[in-house]
Amino acid sequence: MESKLNLDFDLIKRARGASKKIALDVQDFIDLHTTVTVERTIVRLIGIDGVDEIDTPLPNVVVEDVKENGGIERGIAFWLGNAAVYTSKTPQEIAEAVASGEINLTQIPMQDKEAIKAKIDEWAINSVEKIRNKRLERENTIERIGEGEKPYIYVIVATGNVYEDAIQAQAAARQGADIIAVIRSTAQSLLDYVPYGATTEGFGGTYATQENFRIVRKALDEVGEEVGRYIRLCNYCSGLCMPEIAAMGAIERLDVMLNDALYGILFRDINMQRTFIDQYFSRVINGFAGIIINTGEDNYLTTADAVEEAHTVLASQFINEQFALFAGLPEEQMALGHAFEMNPKEENGFLWELAQAQMAREIFYISPLKYMPPTKFITGDIFKGHVQNALFNLISIWTNQGIQLLGMLTEAIHTPHLHDRALMIENAKYVFNNCKDLGDEIEFKKDGIIQKRAQKVLKEATELIEEIERNGMYNTIEQGKFGGVKRLRTGGKGLRGVIKKDDEYYNPFIILMLRRNA
Repeated sequence: MESKLNLDFDLIKRARGASKKIALDVQDFIDLHTTVTVERTIVRLIGIDGVDEIDTPLPNVVVEDVKENGGIERGIAFWLGNAAVYTSKTPQEIAEAVASGEINLTQIPMQDKEAIKAKIDEWAINSVEKIRNKRLERENTIERIGEGEKPYIYVIVATGNVYEDAIQAQAAARQGADIIAVIRSTAQSLLDYVPYGATTEGFGGTYATQENFRIVRKALDEVGEEVGRYIRLCNYCSGLCMPEIAAMGAIERLDVMLNDALYGILFRDINMQRTFIDQYFSRVINGFAGIIINTGEDNYLTTADAVEEAHTVLASQFINEQFALFAGLPEEQMALGHAFEMNPKEENGFLWELAQAQMAREIFYISPLKYMPPTKFITGDIFKGHVQNALFNLISIWTNQGIQLLGMLTEAIHTPHLHDRALMIENAKYVFNNCKDLGDEIEFKKDGIIQKRAQKVLKEATELIEEIERNGMYNTIEQGKFGGVKRLRTGGKGLRGVIKKDDEYYNPFIILMLRRNA
């Protein structure tokens, strides 16, 4: 495509080439390893759910049983398949028997390998077909009743009580929202298990559980029929349970999931080896399920300066894109993240924000892009905040962003009330309607402020990516190149859950999902 910013396409090609090598280097490590979370995800996809007598999730019970007995390197699927061939029990019955102490999976006599593989494949094919049908259900509903125009209006509900969330989500849809995000309770990303059942208490959000997903999905389907457009549901598959939550989202037909290769490392201090392995399987699942992923580059500008560190956002977008491609996730499902976080006191800050957004649009022209609102410089002055968010909305429609997380005029004061959300939806709809074709009508001054800013950021991002290629991804994170946050390769939470596969390891879902998504 022609560049309004007069971007150097050779630089873009260099950045993509170096990013691919960076991701490939990490992928070599990923392919040799699994994690306890990946194994629990396989357990869930096979059909095991529920908790034991002390409320420990059965996927944790089963995986820990094999891990403690020294067999996890072979993969949980093998041990479940072996048990099924020997006992003729279903996966759920096997899990319950493990929880009661009736079965020790690694002590069951070895069965015929071909019979074991056939049993595993039977389970996996059935599971993958169910997820494929959920994807078709989404696509058929959109074809029948339609959906909102881009930029999708994206808002958050987060009361802690899933039943209240469902009511607020329906209200937001009636007000004009296209995507509803039920954000997770604070620190759930650090739990190495997924809570079970419907929850009515949470801090700063609501627990991501499969039952909670089901409740809000049902509420949005109901209101979607009422308002005559499909309403997308978003949640977070990040943290120590990243692929597990991706699997639950696929099963319950979520449409959007926050799913970043670096976010958990930088902002939750989760071990980088664990995160890289987990993000791969989660993206394989999301890609197959037709779920749009939101990446988290916008968070860099909450800890780093938007003027000085804009190139790190672009560099991360390039790298996240390559990690996603390796997982078979198409560009149409990559809502790469960026944010409107310039200091309002910055002279010509709006022009610099416009340059960044237009640059992202031109480089990642297929990606829907996820544009995040001003938060860092929102204060208790709600009138100024309303103007800041209007400017943010203006850039979004001007540069053809795909997903617009609306800012709130009370961002720095409290969790938004229903009327706060309604005001911001009205703000966005007004700007989007009145400036609908603005981007097609305007060109940028040659060698002006906007062009020069975008060209500078692209050059610096390319140089950073090529430096990362030379030094390696692990060393780069240890040096604090992203968001000014340093993390150690052997530090952070969850390293003990990283496992080297043995030669007979088998995960049928990656094979099936990549093949059917090709």
